[in-house]
Amino acid sequence: MENKEWTQIKATVDSKDLDTLTSVMSMVTNSLMIEDYSDVERELDGVYGDLIDEELLKKDKTRASVSAFLGTDAGIADHVAYIKERLASLGIEASIELDGVREEDWADSWKQYYKPIKTGKRLVIVPVWEKYEPKDGEITVLMDPGMAFGTGTHETTRLCASLLEKYVKRGDRMLDVGCGSGILAICASKLGAAECFACDIDPVSVRVATENTELNGTPNVTCRVSDLLSDVVMPEGGYDVCCANIVADIIIRLSPDVGKYLSDDGILIVSGIITERREETVAALGAAGFYVYDDAAENGWYCAALKKR
Repeated sequence: MENKEWTQIKATVDSKDLDTLTSVMSMVTNSLMIEDYSDVERELDGVYGDLIDEELLKKDKTRASVSAFLGTDAGIADHVAYIKERLASLGIEASIELDGVREEDWADSWKQYYKPIKTGKRLVIVPVWEKYEPKDGEITVLMDPGMAFGTGTHETTRLCASLLEKYVKRGDRMLDVGCGSGILAICASKLGAAECFACDIDPVSVRVATENTELNGTPNVTCRVSDLLSDVVMPEGGYDVCCANIVADIIIRLSPDVGKYLSDDGILIVSGIITERREETVAALGAAGFYVYDDAAENGWYCAALKKR
């Protein structure tokens, strides 16, 4: 690694979930370190005991860890929240540490990494503890994301927000699946959407999203716990815009059903897709009757706006 300051994000899971954890962490960076001691005794079978580090043998064989190494200016808060939310959506329990700091201590220190950021041409995401004077035409969205994904610093959030700017019309009904902090639904509301339904499988995210709607004075954003589309309230005629900023596997899983929730001319915006999974994800959506109407990419992340054929 080059000579600079780095932050280590270390996630630990049951060893059976190591491959999935590695996939999630690789969406953040390729600078990874994997710690898996489940095979130590088998791999060292026959080796003289005095050649084996006793501390190695004492390691918990049922747990495995993946560490990501990021520059301290790399939007650490959003990366941590991204990892937590993606693992939660996959049903994987994980503990997360930063540079050896306990997760509960992180809650008091992560704010130093989060500053106002402009997405698209008009939207500016502003942490509630920062002062920001909007310029002419800018729309500010206040955020206190806690440990929910969505501060505007992550490429996937910025890409989605920029496409919302292009396609949300005054009076639209908007659905945000996997809402995290509620940022995209609140953006849609401030862009003129009349009704927004934001849902997430994580109750903590839904609580944070609800608090952020109150912070922004957007009572037309409803936040609910839902496992993907299972508890989504369907308006007559469907939603005009639907966002799913999740991961490729979940978007593929959503693809056969999400069209039922969209109006005939509705826009589906999907992101959280690494560029290597772009073709596979677009193919699944194509098989479900969608075509790519617009798209964008940034730093290895892909976002698409799709319509029904």
